[in-house]
Amino acid sequence: MKAGRIVMLVLGALCALVGLGLLAGAGVTGWANYQQRDGRYFVTPSEQFSGDSFALTTPRLDLMTAGGLPEGTPVDLAGSVLLRGSTNDPGKEIFIGIAPRADVAAYMAGVRHTEIVDVRFDPFRTIYREVDGFKPPADPARQSFWAATATGPGEQELTWNLRSGSWAVVVMNADASAPVAVNLQAGARSDLLWPIFIGLLIGGLVMLLIGVPLIVLGAAGLGRAARSGRGGPGSGVPPGNLPPQPGQPHPVGAYAPGAPGQLNSAVPPGAAGSSGAPPGAVAAYAAAPGTPYPVPPGGPSHYVYPARLNGYLDPNLSRWMWLVKWFLAIPHCIVLFFLWFAFGVVTLVAWFAILFTGRYPRSLFDFNVGVIRWNWRVAFYAFSAIGTDAYPPFTLARTSYPADFDVDYPDRLSRGLIFVKSWLLAIPHLLIIGVLTGTARSWEFRDGRWVQEGVGISLLGLLVFIAGVILLFTGQYWRGLFDLLLGLNRWIYRVIAYVSLMRDEYPPFHLDMGPVDPGDMPVPAYAGPPVGPYAGPPAGPYSGPPAGPYAGPPAGPYSGPPAGSAAAAPYPVPGPSPYPPAAPGPAPSQGQATVRGPAPEREAPGGSPGGPPSGQTGGPAGGQAGFYGIGGPAAAVNAETPETPEAPEVPNNQGGQGDPKP
Repeated sequence: MKAGRIVMLVLGALCALVGLGLLAGAGVTGWANYQQRDGRYFVTPSEQFSGDSFALTTPRLDLMTAGGLPEGTPVDLAGSVLLRGSTNDPGKEIFIGIAPRADVAAYMAGVRHTEIVDVRFDPFRTIYREVDGFKPPADPARQSFWAATATGPGEQELTWNLRSGSWAVVVMNADASAPVAVNLQAGARSDLLWPIFIGLLIGGLVMLLIGVPLIVLGAAGLGRAARSGRGGPGSGVPPGNLPPQPGQPHPVGAYAPGAPGQLNSAVPPGAAGSSGAPPGAVAAYAAAPGTPYPVPPGGPSHYVYPARLNGYLDPNLSRWMWLVKWFLAIPHCIVLFFLWFAFGVVTLVAWFAILFTGRYPRSLFDFNVGVIRWNWRVAFYAFSAIGTDAYPPFTLARTSYPADFDVDYPDRLSRGLIFVKSWLLAIPHLLIIGVLTGTARSWEFRDGRWVQEGVGISLLGLLVFIAGVILLFTGQYWRGLFDLLLGLNRWIYRVIAYVSLMRDEYPPFHLDMGPVDPGDMPVPAYAGPPVGPYAGPPAGPYSGPPAGPYAGPPAGPYSGPPAGSAAAAPYPVPGPSPYPPAAPGPAPSQGQATVRGPAPEREAPGGSPGGPPSGQTGGPAGGQAGFYGIGGPAAAVNAETPETPEAPEVPNNQGGQGDPKP
């Protein structure tokens, strides 16, 4: 990655973050200024304060008024304060006064009073400090040091324009008697909110105008650099160009030969073992020696989604290193913070580009794919799979790291779907991802209100923790658990690509487990039809078994059906055959097959024993109508085709066709 583009991206992210913070402050300040129109105050709820003494005092004025101001607003900005209260005893009058703190301290010297140390409004809670004394106070209304007072029966209200200095509040019974029990309400307003709102708004817009272009330019440059670092077409590991992976237990694939669940595919053209292979290249998926895996027509197929995720398990994982990987990944987490922030800005810019042009800018697309790829490598290393001990590289481009992610670039995107697919259409998937990655929540009634608390860890985190504990005590990573984790992460990252506007195809509700994404899996070789042409059914109606016991096979070798009989002609297959019979010539021996490689550019000729139906290719870019989900039918690695009727078995040790074996 170019240093200039990185600096540009980081500076742009910082400017945009500052701009968003200023705009958030402008929003709060503007709302506060609107609420105090027509001379109104921000007031706290009316709460009860009491003390078994002669007076209630506060050492700071803001203890009473802070709860009425919008959160984050300094009390010093209050232009005026309001105190409103009444005694709990209707027969008594209340006195409220504001005075300099030094004068209040002299007035209360030697008087038993209650000091309000702290007030919490959510939920309401008051902390008191009792100050002992030995004499009653003088009549408060006769004192001359008060800056503002309010006294009388019922509810009294005091308003005072704030001035510099240290001020205190005193609340008493008007007759200076004890105890004191009152209901108080405080408020504040400021005439400075409007100019503050204007300043924050202008500053936030300026910072965004500086930061967003820097982010877009930096992301575009990094995206072009990431695309130029690609090793070949497709996603994940390029077919035929895969360097040896440290996460592969077998040198040429994800599973060793004979492993349970192994898909034995033939070596694609261009891979190791075939002509034209690059030096040191190995197959992208294991091709065990021996007979290729026979795939009959109409067999099971794998759905292909154009966002592909791969991860190969390291067979030599450390028992304990997963305990500290989260700490080792901190540098990556810091970088990812800026990358994900830039990801959000770039996605917003791409939204407008798709709206007006129907296209996702290619350099921005490659940047966002690189951010997701970077995140997956770090997650595979430390958080979501702990599948390798190799430290992730600091790059957006594809590398030989055993975890990879890629998305096929779309030529066109729907202008209408951008309004709904990131939230409305994605709701089912987002709910599932919330179950997989979210923690359990509980509600508890505490201090007069319901409090929400998180309990435990997410399902994905729990599975990773179980895998780590097993690895710690046994030194082995359970293959089935690893495949499940890869399937869950594959589901999550497909949804991320869809919500990020990268594809219009709806993600499948399909858990594709295992290290290799179905989109990167080579097409398994088809073993071909039975050797030789089918001789056909016996001529004429079946007359039943011959009379008497079975006399055994005729002496000498089987000479075949009589010349000119119906059995000598090939069996006519009704309807269009998905796999037409081979041209006249020597038939291939059992187990031999012609193989089509996994790359979308390679296509076996229609009609060959190892190829798909004529005019059809496997994979996402093979000319099919579309991908799985919105935008077209399912695209499969092995296209499903109608089955060819099975031919009845013809005995090869009989002398005639009307002489079946019992």
